[in-house]
Amino acid sequence: MSDWPDDQAGGRGYGRGSGNPQPDGARVMRHVQRGGTGRPAGPPPGGVPQQPAYDDGYGDQRGDGQPYGDARDEVFEPRAPRQGAHGQSYDSGYNTGQVYGQPAAAGGGRGGAGRPPRGPRPAPNWRRRIKIGSITLVSVLLVTSVATYFWADGKLKREVDLSKVIERPEGGAGTNYLIVGSDSREGMSDEDKKRLHTGSAEGKRTDSMMILHVADDGGNTMISLPRDSNVTIPSFKGAESGKLYPNQGRQVKLNAAYAEDGPELLVRTVEYNTGLRIDHYAEIGFGGFAKIVDAVGGVEMDIPKGFKDKKSGADFEAGKQTLDGEQALAFVRTRYALPGSDLDRTKNQQKFLAALANQAATPGTVLNPFKLYPTMGAGLDTLIVDKDMGLMDVASMFWAMKGVTGGDGKSMNMPLAGTAGGNLLWDKAKVKQLVNQLNNDEKVTVSG
Repeated sequence: MSDWPDDQAGGRGYGRGSGNPQPDGARVMRHVQRGGTGRPAGPPPGGVPQQPAYDDGYGDQRGDGQPYGDARDEVFEPRAPRQGAHGQSYDSGYNTGQVYGQPAAAGGGRGGAGRPPRGPRPAPNWRRRIKIGSITLVSVLLVTSVATYFWADGKLKREVDLSKVIERPEGGAGTNYLIVGSDSREGMSDEDKKRLHTGSAEGKRTDSMMILHVADDGGNTMISLPRDSNVTIPSFKGAESGKLYPNQGRQVKLNAAYAEDGPELLVRTVEYNTGLRIDHYAEIGFGGFAKIVDAVGGVEMDIPKGFKDKKSGADFEAGKQTLDGEQALAFVRTRYALPGSDLDRTKNQQKFLAALANQAATPGTVLNPFKLYPTMGAGLDTLIVDKDMGLMDVASMFWAMKGVTGGDGKSMNMPLAGTAGGNLLWDKAKVKQLVNQLNNDEKVTVSG
């Protein structure tokens, strides 16, 4: 029979000091046959060899004189090999240092068998994060810029065909823009016409004209062309009919050329009477002009002397004030209330363009999409240009205009020699000198 310790056979239960009458588990003690002769007995009739005697350390004592523990002690201490009853050494096979219910870990830790304890999390790689963030930001800006470019470019109305202009002068250095403000009422309701004091005349005429010379090496120049300038209508080809009209020597006001056959004849007339080649054409109507001013939140002007004009609707006091679209249109159109009539009006137009360009180019407008897109949309919706003019040409024209009217360049009227029948006569000698200086990108010394 098995050699159970006396203290467990006495009814104190199974296990190490446990009071539970049931065993800890399905653990079976090895059978030990004690021999009386000091040598192993032969195999029993069943053929199972005798097992060596051993002492598994169960009992009241650990072997060191201390109680082995109660039910809360779940750790087996490492044990040295013991001698069996026949002097044979053996290993009981128990896992030393293992906590029941937990996987064994190297060094007695709580990790899996052979798994090192988890170390601290590595520090974030800020350089990599900043790099990824920068690439993402640049990509978003690039996509937005490209989309904005194609959106704006698609809004340009390329309706003027300069290839229809005949007998053109040779070009010089720099780029020349003919910028026209027309009295077009296209897209305006009856209420808008009444509010803006534009009237309801059919068709459209030029209300203001100016040449902007963008030099290749700086020194841009803006030249206003009074609408009452006396000019000769040259030979031309009809923009719609294609018919050739000979030069009859007719003397008319400059704005009559536009009224007779549109932008192409106006360009032909300016080139014939100045000798300066026009590279690009840009035109904006009443409605678009007012919308641009409203889109930027108004334009601040310093008006030195107040004036009123029933025809344009102008009613201004002297001093600094912010003009909305309706007031701005009245300001640039007024001429009857001014001592110099059309000449004073061209000065007001240049002055206002300077203020408008500066307002449109401020960070508050450029960096604010809620202002930038309405401003671009308002201007591009009514901007008519020639077929070869791209969005970059529009931008170049705008920045040059901003620079000139802001003091970086020269603004002037076309040189005059007097009047004839109410029309303004150009000083032909000074005009020729001015054109030569522009064609050679020289500093303009001619006065208007």
